[in-house]
Amino acid sequence: MNKFGFLFFAVAVLVGSCTENSEKNEEKNYDVEIMTLDPGHFHASLVQKDMYDQVSPEVYVYAPEGPEVKMHLDLIDQFNNRNDSPTSWTENVYTGDDFFEKMLADKPGNVMVVAGNNKKKTEYILDAVKNDIHVYADKPMVINPQDYELLKEAMEIADEKGLLVYDIMTERFEVTTMLQKRLSKYPEIFGEFEEGSVENPAITKESVHHFSKEVNGKPLIRPAWFFDVEQQGAGIVDVATHLVDLILWSRHSGEVVTIDQVEVKDAEQWSTELTPSQFEKVTGLKEYPDYLNKDIIKDSVLNVYSNGAFVFTVNGVHGKASVIWNFEAPAGSKDTHFSIMRGTKANLVIRQNKETDFQTILFIEPVNDAAKAEIESKLDQIIPEVEKDFSGISYKKVENGWEVVIPSELKVGHEAHFAQVTRKFLEYMENGEVPEWEKQFMLTKYYLTTRAYEMSRSK
Repeated sequence: MNKFGFLFFAVAVLVGSCTENSEKNEEKNYDVEIMTLDPGHFHASLVQKDMYDQVSPEVYVYAPEGPEVKMHLDLIDQFNNRNDSPTSWTENVYTGDDFFEKMLADKPGNVMVVAGNNKKKTEYILDAVKNDIHVYADKPMVINPQDYELLKEAMEIADEKGLLVYDIMTERFEVTTMLQKRLSKYPEIFGEFEEGSVENPAITKESVHHFSKEVNGKPLIRPAWFFDVEQQGAGIVDVATHLVDLILWSRHSGEVVTIDQVEVKDAEQWSTELTPSQFEKVTGLKEYPDYLNKDIIKDSVLNVYSNGAFVFTVNGVHGKASVIWNFEAPAGSKDTHFSIMRGTKANLVIRQNKETDFQTILFIEPVNDAAKAEIESKLDQIIPEVEKDFSGISYKKVENGWEVVIPSELKVGHEAHFAQVTRKFLEYMENGEVPEWEKQFMLTKYYLTTRAYEMSRSK
């Protein structure tokens, strides 16, 4: 790979004639031209699983040499060559140790997509906006309190320059989560939110992930730095970003929530142990890199501080975010999610476990018999109303209340959510700004995760 200029990367070919596509590209002016920076995480590839009318098919990749950029380009190649709705991306690649400086100097696009090693991510975001580049970033944008201050500066500069900074919150588009939020708006079913407590929060969201998994039908190879909290971030500041965002979004989307309205009440973190053979399976490496030696306590077992839980309040209402990483999911299962919203009439509960055959299912569970009778009399009115926006949903009786029956067409899956978030970002690009409530959500949720990280480390 030439380190001193762009090369057309052979695996990322266009569908049809390159000459014809080049001529078409010259005829059209695109609002968005993507520059992908150091794509060390497969989420960078998933942004390009679909095509978008506003986005140029010419993408510029800047990265250090190595297997990570190759895996990224291999995934794009798979999207370009699939049988069903193939994409038509052209990947122009620069590799070299000065990849970031080279991107800033060349600046062939106007949007930086960044999803990978988080150690310098916030610095990249700050320098990008200083150089008049919009930012579309995978979570987390911040992994420690020092980086939080850089993010605040970046967003201030972005505001002054009319630039967008936005993170990829895919879980807002998961159908059971959307319906849980929607049903909580009906006092006839849900009642009012309980305030909860540290021991029994009003909203709990728990996410269980696995180091060994498949993406796009193939085993996922993770970089070794993924297991270093100084580069990936601890679980309490990584995946917990999604959970905190959902707690805020479920109750306050469209509302400005500042750091003055929230408080971390309790936080803890703990490790997942990986054996050398497990580490090799998910990274392909037979030995640990030197930077992981600090996390090897005894017997060559790597302690990854990927697990964490914390309780916080928003205007006095308690929420809990809990992240757990296991090595590998049981046969027939996958990453799971549990969530409960506690109301004065009913709890809205999402379960994905053995009892649900590892399907994600939303339940309406009355708090007592009187509430059950009242809710039952209202469901025939409310569910058809909700069905106008969620076509085909219905409900059925189960032991503890009702199951919300969701047609398979609405269960599009995690990978498809990236296109949905990207379209929201493109909508904001067209409008020329990220709404104020969205900006404050980013600042508030990263304040919460970094405060929780500090508290968990002090224990």
